[in-house]
Amino acid sequence: MKIAFMGIRGIPASYSGFETFVEGISTRLVEKGHDVTVYNRSTHVKYKGDSYKGVKLVSLPTIPTKHLDTITHTFLSVMHGIFKRYDIVYICGVGNSLPSCMLRIAGTKVVLNVDGADWERKKWGWFARWFLRASERMATVFPDVVIADSMAVKHYYMDHYNRESLFIPYGTELDQRTAGDKKALKKYELEPDDYILYVGRLVPENNAHQLIKAYKRVTTNKKLVIVGDAPYADAYKAELKTLSGNDEKIVFTGYVFGEDYKCLMRNTYIYVLASEVGGTHPVLIEALAAGNAVIVNNIPASVEVVADAGIAYDGTIGEPELSKKLSLLLNDKGLHASLKEKAQGRIRAAYLWDKVTDDYIKLFESLTHPA
Repeated sequence: MKIAFMGIRGIPASYSGFETFVEGISTRLVEKGHDVTVYNRSTHVKYKGDSYKGVKLVSLPTIPTKHLDTITHTFLSVMHGIFKRYDIVYICGVGNSLPSCMLRIAGTKVVLNVDGADWERKKWGWFARWFLRASERMATVFPDVVIADSMAVKHYYMDHYNRESLFIPYGTELDQRTAGDKKALKKYELEPDDYILYVGRLVPENNAHQLIKAYKRVTTNKKLVIVGDAPYADAYKAELKTLSGNDEKIVFTGYVFGEDYKCLMRNTYIYVLASEVGGTHPVLIEALAAGNAVIVNNIPASVEVVADAGIAYDGTIGEPELSKKLSLLLNDKGLHASLKEKAQGRIRAAYLWDKVTDDYIKLFESLTHPA
């Protein structure tokens, strides 16, 4: 099949969950013999090749502002894609519902991954919130199939819009510590099992500030490592640095990808996902795949992923509740060991790439050959 992915910043992945997912699924579809194209934003992706691991790359410009970045690039990608006559176009992000209608009119099959309730993100003003709410309704009309990456998102669309969606989660591979990890950790002056890890965009709804405040309530010699960055969030990033003060145990790494990222994930003592919005976060699946003890904000999508392989805190209470869970895992060695033991079993049960890829191939084949 001839398949295209749109709506993301691009691959190789260097930003967030959608990019990680598209890199993972697109390269595996190529391995299965399909013709796959990913649309990159020329202003964001530093990689200049025409292909990546067999995936064709189309680099198009955008208007690099917080409100216009995604939608303008997706419109350009759709206009380009109409003339390429793809069998399937997979679009990421509910805010891209509107341009998907042009592909449907042109006769292309469209799959839209809506993620969570994006309008709840604190970075948006009133107009962006209105547009994203309107986009949710458009998502129930324009695409051929709506993808929910968690059952929580699936229930949301049924409860609010009476629209059936298809649940297909994100995928990952099981990961183990390697002999080379020690060398990579030295770059950040870390030791195995001697730090608490946060990975995510540094935006308010991901609650890095909540984790820093909770960490400072806890008595521990373990470091706190904050991995991530974000465009258009300079004020918030400055707030995080102010909160951390001069504490040398709080380490900001900026963006980290590839083997260094995997090394940090494999060797942490606790991984914390504090995000209060969104569907399934690929980084949470990767944390479990690395056999980690995890703590999550108790939003439905995250609780669904960890099941009994992690513990949740009440995000509405915030850092007092999170600090209690951190203290619990830091002091209860039996609980910590139990969660680590369950983590990879949770991934085997539902989130391995082989099954996710097969599910997508079945979906795409049913759209291109409905009989």
